[in-house]
Amino acid sequence: MAGSESRTLVLLALLANVLIAIMKFVAAAITGSAAMLAEGFHSTADSGNQLFLLRGAAVSRYGPNVRHQFGRGKELYFWSLMVAVFLFVGGAVVSFFQGYERFRHPEETTNLAWSLGVLAVAAAFEIGIAFWPAVKEFNYRRGSRKVWIAIRESKDPALMVVLFEDSAAVIGVFIAASGILLAEWTGNPRWDGAASMTIGGLLAVVAFLVAFEVKSLLVGESASRQVRSEIRAAVLSHPNVESIGRLLTMHMGPSEIVVNLDVDFKDGLTGAEVESTIDEIEASVHQVAPDASQIFVEPESAR
Repeated sequence: MAGSESRTLVLLALLANVLIAIMKFVAAAITGSAAMLAEGFHSTADSGNQLFLLRGAAVSRYGPNVRHQFGRGKELYFWSLMVAVFLFVGGAVVSFFQGYERFRHPEETTNLAWSLGVLAVAAAFEIGIAFWPAVKEFNYRRGSRKVWIAIRESKDPALMVVLFEDSAAVIGVFIAASGILLAEWTGNPRWDGAASMTIGGLLAVVAFLVAFEVKSLLVGESASRQVRSEIRAAVLSHPNVESIGRLLTMHMGPSEIVVNLDVDFKDGLTGAEVESTIDEIEASVHQVAPDASQIFVEPESAR
């Protein structure tokens, strides 16, 4: 369910960003605004990023094969990392240097009403189509946890990327509007270039945050503390289990966890009883952790 909801959010964000990018580029051509052009590059980068996420989500659903025996769930993490790279190069760098050139060589902008109208429509699209649905889904998943803790503990990069990108998009619209208005009110077009550079800096920060969070998932992040505690409790509740040694978990995707357990069984069990107990342990682990796609139970004495 979470995967389909994330895909819906990505598709909504893609639709919004494609429409917004077209409007911004048209407005930039008419008005000559560097901030509007930076916003056009911003929305284009966001559109490309949504395509990366859709590609990653599609490939990550491929099942195990001889070459990828744990499946390809981590492909979503790889393509999410590509989002950070593309957002930095295609959005932050281009916007910053475009604004820098405009700051050094200021040019008057025209058609103020056109610029502000396009930005108002862009803000409505961003908030209504992409940002608000992503916020509602994020709040539903985080429950009572604090925002930053929920972000750090999230295993779904698609939701995280959409949330970060849409937040930056909403803020970027207001930065662009502020730069255009200040340039008009003061008669100094350098404000327009400064707004473009600020948007570039904002995108660089977002790219860093996305890369920082996705890197941990790509390297190999364990299941949450709550999931590990529930797994441990479920195994220890079995009457044939004496104790648990190592409990190792790793996310192979947002909804795929590999679980490895070292279990100390009670003395006197026959081989058949041990095998039966292992089957029951795997069933109980899967019951408390439905995302546990592969479970390995190793007798502690055998290890």
